[in-house]
Amino acid sequence: MTAKTFELGPGYTISRVIRGGWQLAGGHGAIDRGQAVTDLIATFDAGIWTYDCADIYTGVEELIGAARLRLASERGLDVAARMKVHTKLVPDLERLTGISRDYIRGIVDQSLRRLKTERLDLVQFHWWDYDQPRYVDAMGWLDELRREGKVRNLGTTNFDTPRLAEILAAGIPLVSQQLQYSVLDQRPAHSLAALAKTNGVSFLCYGSVAGGFLSDKWLGAAEPATPLENRSLVKYKLIIDDFGGWDLFQQLLQALKAVGDRHGVDIATVASAWVLEQPQVAAVIVGARNQAHALANAGIMEVTLDADDRARIAAVIAQSRGPLGDVYTLERDRHGRHGSIMHYNLNAGRT
Repeated sequence: MTAKTFELGPGYTISRVIRGGWQLAGGHGAIDRGQAVTDLIATFDAGIWTYDCADIYTGVEELIGAARLRLASERGLDVAARMKVHTKLVPDLERLTGISRDYIRGIVDQSLRRLKTERLDLVQFHWWDYDQPRYVDAMGWLDELRREGKVRNLGTTNFDTPRLAEILAAGIPLVSQQLQYSVLDQRPAHSLAALAKTNGVSFLCYGSVAGGFLSDKWLGAAEPATPLENRSLVKYKLIIDDFGGWDLFQQLLQALKAVGDRHGVDIATVASAWVLEQPQVAAVIVGARNQAHALANAGIMEVTLDADDRARIAAVIAQSRGPLGDVYTLERDRHGRHGSIMHYNLNAGRT
C-alpha cells in the first residue's frame, strides 16, 4: 500500500479515493452526458482511477462504460485497463422472497452490458431485510459468477457484523464492504472492524463529507430549516442530530478547519483524510460535480495528519452521543427516522 493506492485483493489495486457515481444518477440536477464522460476522464487524469456505481443508479453504469470506451479509443487498451469500476447489486425489497440464481445472473449480465466489459471488477451486494434469510444463497450465486470469470472480486454493502460473519462462514471470498464512515459516524469502528481485520475484508467508505455538510460552506452557518434541498441532506442531517446536534457539529467543523488551515486544505479534504487513516479503510468514495472538484478530491491522498491533528478532532468526537449500533441498523428500520426516507425498490421496471 502507498498513500495513493491500495491492494484490495491479490493483484487488484485501486486508488485510495474512488469517484462516486450517485450524483450522476439524477436528483442532483440535469446531467449533460457528454460533459459527464469528459469529467469522468478528468477524474482519471487527476489520479482517481477507481469508480463506484450501481445497478440502481440510473444511467451511471452506461456513462462509465462510455468513458472507458473513449479512453480505449483515444489512448489505447492498456490505459483503459487501469480504470477500475465497482458496481453494486441491490435486489429490490419486494423481490427478496423469490430471489433466484437467474435474477442475480440477470443483473450481473445487465451491468456487463452497460459497462461494456466482459468481467466486472467488483460487485458489492446489498440486502434490505434480514427477515428474508436468502442473502447467503445470493452471495453463493454471485460466487458462481466469479468462478465463471464474469466477476473478479466480491464485496458487500452495509451488512452488519452478524450477517457479514454468516457470509464469510459460508466460504464467500469477500475483499471489501462498502459502508458509511465519517468523523460523524464511527459505527464501523467497533465489532465490524474486528471481524473485517480477522478475515482480510477492507472498507470502502461513503459519507466521508456527509453529503456536503462537512465543508467550509456550513462553518458558522445557522442550522438549516426543513424541508432540506435533497434526500442526501435529509439523511446526513439525521446523522448530525444523532452525533450531538448543531452546536457540537459546529465545534467539529471548527476543529477540522483548524487542521485544514495547517495543511492548506479545506474542511472536506481533512474529513476524508481522517477516514482514510482509520483501521481497515482502503478508500473513500467521494462525488464530484465537475473537473475542478475532481482535482480537489485527488488532494485527499496528499494529506497526512499528525498527532496534534488527530487529537484535536478526537476531542470533539469524544463528546458525541452517536449514532449508535451496528452498521446500517438505523437505516434498515423502515419505520424509524433513518429508514423511512430510504427507497427500497429501485430496480423495478428497469432494463
